[in-house]
Amino acid sequence: YNKEYKRCAEAPDHLQGEKNMPKKFLEAGKIVGTHGIRGDLKVQSWCDTPEVLCDFDTLYLDEKTPVEVKSAQVHKNVVLMHLKGVDTADAAAEKLRGKILHLDRDDVDLPEDLVFIQDILTFKVYDLRVDRVIGHIRDVLTSNPAHDMYEIAGEDGRLIYIPAIKPFLKEIDMDAGIVYVESIEGLIE
Repeated sequence: YNKEYKRCAEAPDHLQGEKNMPKKFLEAGKIVGTHGIRGDLKVQSWCDTPEVLCDFDTLYLDEKTPVEVKSAQVHKNVVLMHLKGVDTADAAAEKLRGKILHLDRDDVDLPEDLVFIQDILTFKVYDLRVDRVIGHIRDVLTSNPAHDMYEIAGEDGRLIYIPAIKPFLKEIDMDAGIVYVESIEGLIE
């Protein structure tokens, strides 16, 4: 998500969006099964690509339970992961099925122009074309191969979809909790 372009004037108080306190631990994927007899786990990645999960030496079952990743590789759109201490499919690995894996945001070197989706959920969306708040970020849909889409809960209860790319996305103001967009005629009406 691009935070670039010119910085808009400081947002007035009535425009300030709901600020999310950034979570230290972010959901990164779910253990969906086992693979083989040596305790390898099948992990459904919730990251931009499954390869992202292969870059971590430590993941977390929760804030207090780190797990050491011994190996990880992508196989048929899942990550096959081996965790330290999980050496058989029928014992520890099966008990982990359904668990959510988290990553520590401090372990991620996020480029300056990207943000975590979880950080912008509930941000107000201000449309520069109509000069008003049109709703708030309800979700970011990542299934479109061309680009992500903002799913916006409109002020009138409708769902509005705006591409999360130039020229529609103008700025994300993390401090004010506002996403600035510029729609085209017919997109939000």
